[in-house]
Parts: sequence; C-alpha cells; structure tokens
Amino acid sequence: MMISKPTLILNEQICRNNIHRMANKANQLNVSFRPHFKTHQSIEVGRWFKDYGTKKIAVSSVPMAKYFASDGWNDITIAFPFVFQQANEVNALAEAINLNATISSLTNCEMLCKSITSEIGVYVEIDTGQNRSGLPYNDIKTIEQIIKQLLACKNVLFKGFISHAGQTYQAHTNSITGICSQETSQLTKLKHTFGNQFPNLEISFGDTPSSILCSSFEGVDELRPGNFAFFDMQQQSKGVCMPSDIAIALACPVVAVYPSQLKACIWGGAIHLSKDYYEDEKYGKSFGSICRLNPDFTWSEPIEGLFLKSISQEHGIIEATTPESINQLNEGDIIAVLPAHSCLTADCMGEYRVNGKYTVTMLSK
Repeated sequence: MMISKPTLILNEQICRNNIHRMANKANQLNVSFRPHFKTHQSIEVGRWFKDYGTKKIAVSSVPMAKYFASDGWNDITIAFPFVFQQANEVNALAEAINLNATISSLTNCEMLCKSITSEIGVYVEIDTGQNRSGLPYNDIKTIEQIIKQLLACKNVLFKGFISHAGQTYQAHTNSITGICSQETSQLTKLKHTFGNQFPNLEISFGDTPSSILCSSFEGVDELRPGNFAFFDMQQQSKGVCMPSDIAIALACPVVAVYPSQLKACIWGGAIHLSKDYYEDEKYGKSFGSICRLNPDFTWSEPIEGLFLKSISQEHGIIEATTPESINQLNEGDIIAVLPAHSCLTADCMGEYRVNGKYTVTMLSK
C-alpha cells in the first residue's frame, strides 16, 4: 500500500493488547466492564472487544448507539445527557435492545419522562469534580426529586448513578489515584444514602487514567473507560501509558525541510489531528510525537529532538532541537505522528488502515 495523503494507521495487535489488559483488570477487580466506544467508533474494532468477553458498551450519542446496535450490541448506555429532540429515536431503539439513558438535571429528567414510551434504564449523572454536566453528589434534595420523578414514569427503571472523572486528564500521575479515591468516596456516599431503598443500585464510573492507574474502586459496579483502546500522547505525557501502547499513528508526507531553520513541513494539520495538544516535558506544547514509519506500517519509538510544534488547517510544522535531528527528515518521506488526542484524531479522519493493509470505516457523520 502506498501512502499518498494523511492516513490513519491502526495497529491491531497493540489495540488488542490494550483491550485484553483492561478487560482482565476489570475481571480481577470484580467490576463489570462497559467500555466506551466513542474513541474508535468502528464496528470492526468493536468486534475485537467481543474476543475478550465484552458484552455491553457505552456510547456518546443516539446515532452511535444505533450504529453499534446494528451490529448486534444489545446492552448500551448512552453516557450523554438525554436529548429531547431525539426522543423518537431513543424510543425506537429501546424497543429493540436494552438501552440506558443518562439524565443530568431536574428539567432534563422531566423532558425524558414526558417523552419516553418504551422501557428504558436511566442513570442519574453525578459531577464529581469535572464541572461539565451532572449534579453535585451532595445535592441530595434535587437527586431525591429526580428519583421521585423517575419512579413515577411508567416505562423508566432507575438504575443508579453515572460519573466521568474527566479532570484526571489534566492531572499529574501522582495525583490521579487521590482524585479517584475522592470521587469513588462521593459515589459510595450516594450508594449508602439510597442503597436501602434500591438494593440493586449501580455505580457506573469511568475514565482511562483512573481505570489504568488505580487499584481500588470501592463501591463501583462497572468501569467505563474508552481512550485506553488506542491511548495517545496526552496519556503518555501523564505517565498513563508508554509510547509503545499507542495503537494509532497518522502517516503524513514530508513536503518541505528547512535545515537552517531546524523545521519541516508535513501534510497533516488540524483537520487530521484536531487542535488538541499536550505538554511535553522536553519540548513544551506539542501536537504530536514524530516517529519513523516502517515498511510493514508499524512505527518506531519517537525520534529524539523532533516534535510537532504547530498546526494549521492542512499544515503541520515539525521543529527540531538540533541539526542532527532535522537531518533525519527528507522531503518525500512518510513519517508517523502519534496524536495528542486519539479520540479526536480518529473522529477527524473517519477511517483506519488496519496494519496498513485494509480500510475500516467508522460511524459516518
């Protein structure tokens, strides 16, 4: 296969290793495993999870739920606040599979209750520190009002509480276990508060840094990480993974090299990688790590002294720290960029070349 344009390469074995490791950890911890499929958004990749015992998944939208349901997944949680305008699609899907929705406010709950006509499970979202969506764990009055409303809804089963510890993505490795402990403690308090009334109440918790680094999830019934399947340089820069754990790389043509300026230009910009970045301990702000692309479409460890300094729509600018570093690049080369944020890079590209051999599509937008 010849690379003639920015192409997202997926290493199947690395991805499978990541899936196996996470599924095995959940099993050892005796917690249920519901991986979030918003990272890869691919039916083909989703099937790999089944090889490691995965039977239920999380998604981030109704269209994504329908997409994976079409391939036989029949236990799906939409881990995003209920969207009233998509009630008809939710009702139709709930007729066909075991579907769980998420509600994130009292009004959100009211809108769900007045529009749901099919049996559906519902989780109440708890904001344990990310400050994105959901209720504070100590807002017991509102939580009680929501549960009361859910109990009055004919077709709704209150399942429990759901939370995403998104702040771990900005935290240093040394503080992630502390964040995880604090957040699971908050959720455990809710479980104690409502556990007598709802003995089957579940706590669904998930983020990749906590799921990888923490060894205890007191009170948690299911883990819901997603990024771990691919990993990326944001995770590597926090010590969550090694570069060798990253399962995708963007193959990019080198179009111009400027040795005297210690820089090079590649065809690979924001429309391919997104504008997410990470802080590299050596180079500062970086949009990706630069590797050699091998003939078998694997890639090397990051090349010392090179990093993706800046990006615009189509351009990527590699900066070198030494003449020796920039001399490793030649116009006409194809290099591999390990992305800052794999979820967004995959979403930008819309398809993968698995091991450089065949194309796998994703959920179409």
